[in-house]
Amino acid sequence: MTIGEQKPLPLGADLYGDLLDTVPPEQHGWKAYWPGLAMTTIAALAAAWMSDHYGAPRMLMGLLIGLAFNFANADTRLHPGLGFASKTLLRWGIVVTGLQVTVWQIIDLGWASFGWIAAMVALVTATGALAAKVFRLGSGFGVLAGGSVAICGASAALALSSVLGEKRSSQAQLTLVLVTISAASALAMSLYPVLAHVIGLTDRQAGWLVGGSIHDVAQALGAGYSFSDEAGETAAIVKLTRVALLAPALASVALIFPAEAGQKRDRIGLPWFVVGFLALGAVNSFVPLPAPVTGWAKIATQSLLLLAVTATGIRSPMQLLLSQGWRSAIPVAVATVVAFGLSLAGALLIA
Repeated sequence: MTIGEQKPLPLGADLYGDLLDTVPPEQHGWKAYWPGLAMTTIAALAAAWMSDHYGAPRMLMGLLIGLAFNFANADTRLHPGLGFASKTLLRWGIVVTGLQVTVWQIIDLGWASFGWIAAMVALVTATGALAAKVFRLGSGFGVLAGGSVAICGASAALALSSVLGEKRSSQAQLTLVLVTISAASALAMSLYPVLAHVIGLTDRQAGWLVGGSIHDVAQALGAGYSFSDEAGETAAIVKLTRVALLAPALASVALIFPAEAGQKRDRIGLPWFVVGFLALGAVNSFVPLPAPVTGWAKIATQSLLLLAVTATGIRSPMQLLLSQGWRSAIPVAVATVVAFGLSLAGALLIA
């Protein structure tokens, strides 16, 4: 496609009007996907290598390396593959995440803990939306920022962005949330266990605190096990309970943010990747899966989300990102503080 040539419109959109910026493969052939997918894969492998050798958060490395290759987005030959990685691979990553959650893990916490965690998710998300409203950043961006903090960090940000659509949460805003979330989660992983020792929390209370407040799953579990084994197990259950709330959170956002004006919709339902998430979660709850299956599922989830994050960085409009200003980080920061306070209260009162 040459400069000035009109870009072909996609043949359809997903259930919530989030138009893909690529056309279906039958229009240009599957070969058109390989350049963008190849660049995304190479950048993601570099991010994984740096994370393994230097201990940096893998998602943050993927995003930063993707941003370093942002100049390549000017080549339109990469667009089909980048769009496929940042959208379709993301959604499959969310589906496979269901194999890491069971209803029994949630039941073991007790109804009081589950109610507190559910209330935390709602309150932290609302905090992000309120902060965005105060600074006139848009309600969609506030929900994106607050929901990312409340549920599971970068993966929640990507999932919420898919439901909200680019008109409500731009690629620039999504990238900013991913950067801020990853940085805050890495800082919390180092700081929160120390604070738990200073406050004098028990192992179970420390696990409740880090599992309820740290954004990304890997950092939450790392912080828990750095305190003690019991704290790590508790952190895993609390964190996975938050992850399990991703599906109802996405459904709620879809109800609150209907289709754009002029778009007809007969009924509101769940997107296919949310249905898949719920289905695999049910399977994991009632069917004993072999250890190799769950192990490969975890690797698949991390790999798919890393590819999606990396592609998002490559295709992000940097000029729009820089134009957002420092105020755009405030909803994430405020929501993070509220999440820590509510988690600490839950650890002291319930754990």
